[in-house]
Amino acid sequence: MSDTNTTIEVVTRFENNFNTYDADVVMQDMTDDAVFEHVAAEGKSIGRFEGREAVHAAFASLPEHFPNYKLSVSDIIANGDRCAVQWSIEWDLPDGGKGELKGADFFRMRGDKICEKLSYLPLE
Repeated sequence: MSDTNTTIEVVTRFENNFNTYDADVVMQDMTDDAVFEHVAAEGKSIGRFEGREAVHAAFASLPEHFPNYKLSVSDIIANGDRCAVQWSIEWDLPDGGKGELKGADFFRMRGDKICEKLSYLPLE
């Protein structure tokens, strides 16, 4: 079980690493049997992914869904091996404007690695 400080440190680094656009860097903080689930409105969710290769592929596809995105963490709370993060993401739209979305991630740690990331977005 992770202590709260380790959980916050790892999850903060993990979330910030999304802005590198490098799925290999992001995956450094995940277990080999990691789970990533993306829950959003019908037709907008990218689904559930299990295992390193599947999760890596999902993260590598993010620039396709959100061109030139920037992820910002607005709040993070943790207790032991559990963590919740409130975030926002901004990206370029095809018409030259900006898209913006807010959501929340819920994490579970195993040791000093993330074994589960559940992302929830508005169901609009």
